[in-house]
Amino acid sequence: MDRSRRRSGLLIAIAAAASLGAAATAPLPLRAMRWLAPGADASRILTRRPVECLTIPRDRATAYSVELGRAAFRTPLLLGGQAARAGVACETCHRNGRTNPDFDFPGLSGAPGTADVTSFVFSSHRGDHVDDPRPIPDLGGPKSALRISQAPGSPALKRFIHGLVTEEFDGAEPPPAVLAGLAAYVRALSPAACSPRRLEPVRVESDIDDARRAVLAAQGALARGDAAAALLMVQAARSRLGDIAERYGDPALRPTRQSLVVADLDLAATLAVIRQSKPASAERLSMWLARSHRWAAVVERDEARSLYEPTVLATASVPRGR
Repeated sequence: MDRSRRRSGLLIAIAAAASLGAAATAPLPLRAMRWLAPGADASRILTRRPVECLTIPRDRATAYSVELGRAAFRTPLLLGGQAARAGVACETCHRNGRTNPDFDFPGLSGAPGTADVTSFVFSSHRGDHVDDPRPIPDLGGPKSALRISQAPGSPALKRFIHGLVTEEFDGAEPPPAVLAGLAAYVRALSPAACSPRRLEPVRVESDIDDARRAVLAAQGALARGDAAAALLMVQAARSRLGDIAERYGDPALRPTRQSLVVADLDLAATLAVIRQSKPASAERLSMWLARSHRWAAVVERDEARSLYEPTVLATASVPRGR
């Protein structure tokens, strides 16, 4: 391991220690609370998010590409390295493809809503020893406000995203279809698709839908003979199931959480089948989708007792001893 990589590992450890230093007296029920400024109202911030400004293309091939990109955008496994270990995905800074004015990563942010994209915290390639956090752009805002051309015929956006994944975050080479999908997803975000509502509640129903959409994208990838993209899509679905399960951490909700564990184990077994190139892969995904309605009903039933509910999250966020 070279010096820059050792430095990167040290910095991420320091950042985690800084955000979790008071864990003994103030446990953090949600991982995303690590990326909030001290004193931030987690029960407000983490139960609402910007409305996604997405138009699904009518062309089926382009719509499939957008779905690949959308799912990859939401999993830390795309970025790999320190980001994956910290649980950081593209969506962490760009909530629902937008921005995140509350993002405050120790050693990476200045004011909340900023990030230093040339920091050694995540990158051994682009670290420049200069602390220069910049505002996180809104990908659903005006295209003219973004510095990278998103013209359909231009390779600039795909080239930029490739550098972001492999250099800014030290991630592995993404499957070609996924890289193209990320560019397609970002292009499909626009102010014209925005709802008059700026914010929407974070609901378990929409997170379950994200997991299902990722599995559907995996089916599409398998139909096209693209096992690499299918694997990442299944992993993206598992990431979303993990996000859901985290909000059902109360011991009283253990049976509900266990239903999510079973659903995740089914996907883990499917990953092995896909890796072995077995023809049953697509059928297993179809079975998972069919069974998902059963456990989803249980999870949705208990949503009001979970950390999706602002009052429950507010109570769980109060440090012990108060």
